[in-house]
Formats: sequence, C-alpha cells, structure tokens
Amino acid sequence: MELNLPESPTRSIRCIVKLGGAAITRKNELEEIHDENLEAVACQLRQAMMEEGSAPSKVIGMDWSKRPGSSEIACDVDDLGDEEDSSSEFSKFVVVHGAGSFGHFQASRSGVHKGGLEKPIVKAGFVATRISVTNLNLEIVRALAREGIPTIGMSPFSCGWTTSKRDVASADLSTVAKTIDSGFVPVLHGDAVLDNILGCTILSGDVIIRHLAHHLKPEYVVFLTDVYGVYDRPPSENDAVLLKEIAVGEDGSWKVVNPALDLTNKNVQTSVAAHDTTGGMETKISEAAMIAKHGIDVYIVKAATTHSQRALNGELRESVPEDWFGTIIRFSK
Repeated sequence: MELNLPESPTRSIRCIVKLGGAAITRKNELEEIHDENLEAVACQLRQAMMEEGSAPSKVIGMDWSKRPGSSEIACDVDDLGDEEDSSSEFSKFVVVHGAGSFGHFQASRSGVHKGGLEKPIVKAGFVATRISVTNLNLEIVRALAREGIPTIGMSPFSCGWTTSKRDVASADLSTVAKTIDSGFVPVLHGDAVLDNILGCTILSGDVIIRHLAHHLKPEYVVFLTDVYGVYDRPPSENDAVLLKEIAVGEDGSWKVVNPALDLTNKNVQTSVAAHDTTGGMETKISEAAMIAKHGIDVYIVKAATTHSQRALNGELRESVPEDWFGTIIRFSK
C-alpha cells in the first residue's frame, strides 16, 4: 500500500469524528439533509473542540455564501476587525461523514461499488455518485463553518485515495496533516474512487476513519449514528439489547463484555438498507475493532443527544457513567 505519510503533527490529534449518513440525512428521502440534526451536531462539535479552561467566545460564522431563501450574503467581516482568532483555542479534530441519502442510490443503481468502468452505466454512475456526495460534503462544511469551525472539505478521490479490491491502496495523508497543522478541520467523506483491480468502487467513510486513526493516532474516535449504539439484533425489534461495551483482542476479534451475553463477531445480527453499498453496521463494527486494537477507544452513539456530547468531550475515557447510552469498543488484552 502506497501512503504519503505526514510528519509527526505539532500537536496531537484529539478526536476523529464520523458523522453517520443516517444521522445527518433523511435516509429514506433522496438527497435530503436532516437540518436539525446537522445543526445540533455542529454546535456539539464546537463545544467539544474548545480547549479545557478556555472561555466561550463569540461565534464568528465562516460561511459567507448566499443561502437558499435569502437575497443577501451572510458575512461577519465587520466583527473580525479586532477579534482574536477564537478557532486557535480549538483542539485538533478530523471529521469524516457518510453519504446517507446522497450517493448510495446512484452507486447501487449503476453498480459503481462492483467496478467495471468500461461499462457506460458504471462510468455515468461514478460521475453521478461523486456529484451527489460532494454536494453533501459542501453542505456539511458550510454547517460547521456557520458555527465558527474552520472546515475544509477534502474528497478522497481528489486527494489521491485509491483502492485495490476495495482495500486502500494509496492515500495522501500528508495533505490532511498539513491542513490540521494550519489550523483547519479536514472534512472527508465516503467517495467513489479508482480501484487497481476492479476499475472503481466505493470507499466508505468507516474505512477512511480506520486508516486515518492508524496513522494520525487520535486520543479517541466517535461514530455518530441514528441509533443509541450497537445492538444484538436490528434495533427496530422489540427485544433488541444495547451492547454497552465490546472488548477487542490483538487480532481484531471481539466479544461483548457488557451486558454479559455470549456474543462474538460471528453472531451479532445487523441490518443493512437495500441501497447501502458500504456494508452498514457490520462494516462499522469491524472497522471500529481494527481501530480499537491499537489502543484507541471508539464510541458509537446517537447523534445530537447528551450522550453524544459527552462522548465528543472525551468524558468517557476514565469512567463510563451508568446513565450513558452508547457502545464503547476498546482494546483488552
């Protein structure tokens, strides 16, 4: 695998956050953003990024573009004159988001995830998928920027990420590292990419996070989803049980330790939407386990809740309160 690796960052990466597509979009409505959730997530991210001990500062919006329904461009330039850079008080975060109701339809309809660029339908679907996911990326970047978070959208395809039979073959992580060290927050996303064997495929946000975590070594990783965490069966079923802690071995295998159920990576049921080309919760758990085996705690939690705020703040690293709802995946010898 060819990786353009970054030099050691000047300050450690505190957290990598995955915004689940189902949490920030209305997954059953084509290309529809869940505005309330996205706004709440942006607000929680800003709170979590503030360095401990720093006083809350005025939010200086950074989205100076015209918004739908408005005849004017929103701009806070007049407020910037003598203000100190409040974003310099932010700890280092990286954001990766899924596609939700963006991209999955185009990819599954054309078979982009299966490869075969020589087919006109696949080539057209590749273009259509990237148009859809980059549109979503822009809207997420804008939402975070409106909260004063200095975000930069970074598409894996444009940053040189490629795969070989769907596994990452190359990635320019130096661009991500330079972006972070320059005081920005990179916002990457699941993307259609070129594949050395298949011609093309879909690189999921979960796989991207695993590679970022391995090389950037954050203190912890948070997956924000539309459910409270990982369950022993689809959470829509009445008798579904929330798995609060999963222990991961050195080889990446895992087992549930809280509650005390006889469950391993071989017999937890998951559900995947028919149009989801990235593997859904099953992929999420396996990728989280690959992160946790390196000693990095992973929290899977429902977005826009008090539980997600505590996870983003890093409050669970020492002890986990009984009233916290979510799933912790961590290394255990």
